[in-house]
Amino acid sequence: MKIIAMIPARYNASRFPGKLLKNLGGKSVIVRTYESAVQTNLFDEVYVVTDSELIFKEIESVRGKVIMSQKEHDCGSDRIAEAVENMDVDVVVNVQGDEPFIDKVSLEKLIKVFHEDTNQQIDLASLKVRMLDKADIQNPNNVKVITDVNNFAIYFSRSVIPYHRDQDFEAIYFKHKGVYAFRKNALMDFYTTPMTPLEATEKIEAIRYLEVGKKIKMIETAVESIGIDTPEDLEKAIKILKEND
Repeated sequence: MKIIAMIPARYNASRFPGKLLKNLGGKSVIVRTYESAVQTNLFDEVYVVTDSELIFKEIESVRGKVIMSQKEHDCGSDRIAEAVENMDVDVVVNVQGDEPFIDKVSLEKLIKVFHEDTNQQIDLASLKVRMLDKADIQNPNNVKVITDVNNFAIYFSRSVIPYHRDQDFEAIYFKHKGVYAFRKNALMDFYTTPMTPLEATEKIEAIRYLEVGKKIKMIETAVESIGIDTPEDLEKAIKILKEND
Protein backbone atom coordinates (compact mmCIF):
# COMPACT_ATOMS: atom_id res chain seq x y z
CA MET A 1 0.00 0.00 0.00
CA LYS A 2 1.48 3.31 -1.09
CA ILE A 3 0.68 6.17 1.31
CA ILE A 4 1.64 9.76 0.63
CA ALA A 5 1.13 13.07 2.42
CA MET A 6 -0.14 16.15 0.62
CA ILE A 7 0.17 19.60 2.19
CA PRO A 8 -2.16 22.11 0.50
CA ALA A 9 -0.60 25.56 0.80
CA ARG A 10 -2.53 28.65 -0.24
CA TYR A 11 -0.80 32.02 0.05
CA ASN A 12 -3.80 34.32 0.45
CA ALA A 13 -5.26 33.19 3.76
CA SER A 14 -8.09 35.56 4.62
CA ARG A 15 -7.25 36.09 8.31
CA PHE A 16 -3.45 36.11 8.01
CA PRO A 17 -2.22 36.58 4.41
CA GLY A 18 1.21 35.10 3.73
CA LYS A 19 1.24 33.24 7.03
CA LEU A 20 2.90 30.15 5.55
CA LEU A 21 6.00 32.17 4.68
CA LYS A 22 6.31 33.84 8.09
CA ASN A 23 9.46 33.17 10.07
CA LEU A 24 9.10 30.48 12.72
CA GLY A 25 12.41 30.06 14.51
CA GLY A 26 14.59 30.61 11.46
CA LYS A 27 12.45 28.69 8.96
CA SER A 28 9.16 29.51 7.30
CA VAL A 29 5.97 27.93 8.64
CA ILE A 30 5.48 25.86 5.47
CA VAL A 31 9.05 24.53 5.51
CA ARG A 32 8.68 23.52 9.16
CA THR A 33 5.42 21.72 8.34
CA TYR A 34 6.95 19.97 5.33
CA GLU A 35 10.05 18.85 7.23
CA SER A 36 7.98 17.69 10.20
CA ALA A 37 5.82 15.55 7.90
CA VAL A 38 8.91 14.01 6.28
CA GLN A 39 10.49 13.32 9.68
CA THR A 40 7.50 11.24 10.83
CA ASN A 41 8.68 8.50 8.43
CA LEU A 42 5.02 7.54 7.95
CA PHE A 43 4.82 8.35 4.25
CA ASP A 44 6.33 7.03 1.04
CA GLU A 45 6.44 10.61 -0.22
CA VAL A 46 5.51 14.08 1.04
CA TYR A 47 4.46 16.92 -1.28
CA VAL A 48 3.42 20.53 -0.90
CA VAL A 49 0.77 21.57 -3.43
CA THR A 50 0.31 25.31 -3.86
CA ASP A 51 -1.10 28.12 -6.00
CA SER A 52 1.77 30.43 -5.07
CA GLU A 53 5.09 30.86 -6.87
CA LEU A 54 6.56 32.20 -3.63
CA ILE A 55 5.64 29.03 -1.72
CA PHE A 56 6.75 26.87 -4.67
CA LYS A 57 10.20 28.49 -4.63
CA GLU A 58 10.37 28.28 -0.83
CA ILE A 59 9.94 24.49 -0.86
CA GLU A 60 12.30 24.14 -3.83
CA SER A 61 14.93 26.05 -1.84
CA VAL A 62 15.07 23.23 0.72
CA ARG A 63 14.95 20.58 -2.05
CA GLY A 64 11.45 19.58 -1.08
CA LYS A 65 8.81 18.09 -3.37
CA VAL A 66 6.29 20.67 -4.51
CA ILE A 67 3.52 20.80 -7.12
CA MET A 68 1.98 23.92 -8.64
CA SER A 69 -1.80 23.85 -8.97
CA GLN A 70 -2.98 24.39 -12.52
CA LYS A 71 -6.53 25.42 -11.57
CA GLU A 72 -8.27 27.61 -9.00
CA HIS A 73 -9.72 25.61 -6.11
CA ASP A 74 -12.24 26.36 -3.37
CA CYS A 75 -10.99 23.73 -0.91
CA GLY A 76 -7.94 21.68 -0.01
CA SER A 77 -9.45 18.39 -1.16
CA ASP A 78 -9.86 19.70 -4.72
CA ARG A 79 -6.30 21.04 -4.74
CA ILE A 80 -4.95 17.68 -3.56
CA ALA A 81 -7.12 15.73 -6.00
CA GLU A 82 -5.76 17.64 -8.99
CA ALA A 83 -2.21 16.93 -7.83
CA VAL A 84 -2.66 13.17 -7.31
CA GLU A 85 -4.95 12.47 -10.27
CA ASN A 86 -2.21 10.78 -12.30
CA MET A 87 -0.22 9.35 -9.38
CA ASP A 88 -0.08 5.65 -8.54
CA VAL A 89 -1.04 5.85 -4.86
CA ASP A 90 -3.52 4.10 -2.57
CA VAL A 91 -4.02 6.46 0.38
CA VAL A 92 -3.52 10.22 0.53
CA VAL A 93 -3.17 12.03 3.86
CA ASN A 94 -4.02 15.71 3.97
CA VAL A 95 -1.60 17.50 6.33
CA GLN A 96 -2.51 21.09 7.18
CA GLY A 97 0.13 23.54 5.98
CA ASP A 98 -0.37 25.90 8.93
CA GLU A 99 0.17 23.22 11.59
CA PRO A 100 3.96 22.82 11.86
CA PHE A 101 3.84 20.70 15.03
CA ILE A 102 2.87 17.38 13.49
CA ASP A 103 0.90 15.02 15.72
CA LYS A 104 2.55 11.75 14.64
CA VAL A 105 0.50 9.54 16.96
CA SER A 106 -2.81 10.70 15.48
CA LEU A 107 -1.52 10.31 11.92
CA GLU A 108 -0.45 6.77 12.75
CA LYS A 109 -4.00 6.04 13.93
CA LEU A 110 -5.43 7.32 10.65
CA ILE A 111 -3.10 5.20 8.57
CA LYS A 112 -3.80 2.13 10.70
CA VAL A 113 -7.48 2.35 9.70
CA PHE A 114 -6.61 1.48 6.11
CA HIS A 115 -4.19 -1.31 6.98
CA GLU A 116 -6.95 -2.96 9.02
CA ASP A 117 -9.72 -2.33 6.47
CA THR A 118 -9.02 -5.46 4.43
CA ASN A 119 -12.39 -5.32 2.63
CA GLN A 120 -11.85 -1.68 1.68
CA GLN A 121 -15.18 -0.51 3.08
CA ILE A 122 -13.81 2.74 4.53
CA ASP A 123 -13.43 5.66 2.13
CA LEU A 124 -11.91 8.22 4.50
CA ALA A 125 -10.60 8.52 8.02
CA SER A 126 -10.49 11.73 10.01
CA LEU A 127 -9.95 12.99 13.55
CA LYS A 128 -12.21 14.23 16.31
CA VAL A 129 -11.36 15.73 19.69
CA ARG A 130 -13.72 16.07 22.65
CA MET A 131 -14.91 19.54 23.61
CA LEU A 132 -15.78 20.47 27.19
CA ASP A 133 -15.87 24.26 27.15
CA LYS A 134 -19.35 25.69 26.48
CA ALA A 135 -17.98 28.60 24.45
CA ASP A 136 -16.03 26.22 22.22
CA ILE A 137 -19.10 24.05 21.71
CA GLN A 138 -21.23 27.04 20.70
CA ASN A 139 -18.56 28.60 18.46
CA PRO A 140 -19.60 28.14 14.79
CA ASN A 141 -15.94 28.19 13.75
CA ASN A 142 -15.58 24.83 15.50
CA VAL A 143 -17.08 22.17 13.25
CA LYS A 144 -18.90 19.54 15.30
CA VAL A 145 -19.26 15.90 14.30
CA ILE A 146 -21.65 13.18 15.44
CA THR A 147 -21.00 9.50 14.78
CA ASP A 148 -22.77 6.17 14.93
CA VAL A 149 -21.90 3.42 17.42
CA ASN A 150 -19.06 2.26 15.14
CA ASN A 151 -17.54 5.75 14.93
CA PHE A 152 -18.62 6.42 11.37
CA ALA A 153 -19.57 10.05 10.76
CA ILE A 154 -23.30 10.76 10.60
CA TYR A 155 -23.08 14.53 10.14
CA PHE A 156 -20.85 17.58 10.52
CA SER A 157 -22.21 20.99 11.50
CA ARG A 158 -21.29 24.45 12.71
CA SER A 159 -24.39 24.26 14.88
CA VAL A 160 -24.37 22.55 18.27
CA ILE A 161 -24.96 18.84 17.66
CA PRO A 162 -26.32 16.87 19.37
CA TYR A 163 -28.98 19.11 20.87
CA HIS A 164 -29.02 18.45 24.64
CA ARG A 165 -32.75 18.15 25.25
CA ASP A 166 -32.82 15.56 28.04
CA GLN A 167 -30.64 16.80 30.89
CA ASP A 168 -30.77 13.38 32.56
CA PHE A 169 -28.31 12.15 29.95
CA GLU A 170 -24.80 13.44 29.38
CA ALA A 171 -24.23 15.12 26.03
CA ILE A 172 -20.79 14.54 24.52
CA TYR A 173 -19.46 16.95 21.93
CA PHE A 174 -16.66 16.41 19.44
CA LYS A 175 -14.85 18.89 17.25
CA HIS A 176 -13.80 17.76 13.81
CA LYS A 177 -10.10 18.26 13.14
CA GLY A 178 -9.54 18.91 9.44
CA VAL A 179 -6.96 16.17 8.94
CA TYR A 180 -8.05 13.52 6.45
CA ALA A 181 -6.76 10.28 5.04
CA PHE A 182 -8.48 9.36 1.78
CA ARG A 183 -8.53 6.35 -0.47
CA LYS A 184 -7.53 7.82 -3.80
CA ASN A 185 -10.75 6.75 -5.54
CA ALA A 186 -12.88 8.49 -2.87
CA LEU A 187 -10.85 11.67 -3.31
CA MET A 188 -11.29 11.58 -7.08
CA ASP A 189 -15.04 10.99 -6.72
CA PHE A 190 -15.16 14.12 -4.54
CA TYR A 191 -13.21 16.06 -7.15
CA THR A 192 -15.62 15.18 -9.97
CA THR A 193 -18.78 15.82 -7.93
CA PRO A 194 -20.22 19.36 -7.80
CA MET A 195 -20.67 21.02 -4.43
CA THR A 196 -23.65 19.45 -2.69
CA PRO A 197 -26.54 21.35 -1.06
CA LEU A 198 -25.72 20.77 2.61
CA GLU A 199 -22.02 21.36 1.97
CA ALA A 200 -22.89 24.70 0.38
CA THR A 201 -25.12 25.61 3.32
CA GLU A 202 -22.63 24.78 6.09
CA LYS A 203 -19.41 25.44 4.11
CA ILE A 204 -17.94 22.13 5.31
CA GLU A 205 -16.33 20.02 2.59
CA ALA A 206 -16.60 16.77 4.60
CA ILE A 207 -20.36 16.90 4.14
CA ARG A 208 -20.00 16.33 0.39
CA TYR A 209 -18.50 12.92 1.08
CA LEU A 210 -21.50 12.00 3.24
CA GLU A 211 -24.02 13.35 0.75
CA VAL A 212 -22.64 11.09 -1.99
CA GLY A 213 -22.55 8.04 0.29
CA LYS A 214 -18.92 7.80 1.37
CA LYS A 215 -18.05 6.23 4.73
CA ILE A 216 -15.88 8.34 7.03
CA LYS A 217 -14.27 6.62 10.00
CA MET A 218 -13.71 9.06 12.85
CA ILE A 219 -10.75 8.51 15.18
CA GLU A 220 -10.72 10.17 18.56
CA THR A 221 -7.58 11.97 19.63
CA ALA A 222 -6.77 13.91 22.77
CA VAL A 223 -4.24 16.11 20.98
CA GLU A 224 -5.40 19.62 20.06
CA SER A 225 -3.71 20.93 16.94
CA ILE A 226 -1.66 24.11 17.03
CA GLY A 227 -2.69 25.98 13.91
CA ILE A 228 -1.39 29.37 12.83
CA ASP A 229 -4.39 31.48 11.83
CA THR A 230 -3.40 34.85 13.31
CA PRO A 231 -0.23 36.79 14.19
CA GLU A 232 -0.94 35.91 17.83
CA ASP A 233 -0.90 32.20 16.93
CA LEU A 234 2.51 32.69 15.31
CA GLU A 235 3.86 34.25 18.52
CA LYS A 236 2.55 31.27 20.50
CA ALA A 237 4.22 28.89 18.04
CA ILE A 238 7.53 30.71 18.35
CA LYS A 239 7.29 30.38 22.13
CA ILE A 240 6.53 26.66 21.89
CA LEU A 241 9.47 26.15 19.57
CA LYS A 242 11.83 27.88 22.00
CA GLU A 243 10.52 25.79 24.90
CA ASN A 244 11.14 22.57 22.97
CA ASP A 245 14.70 23.47 21.90
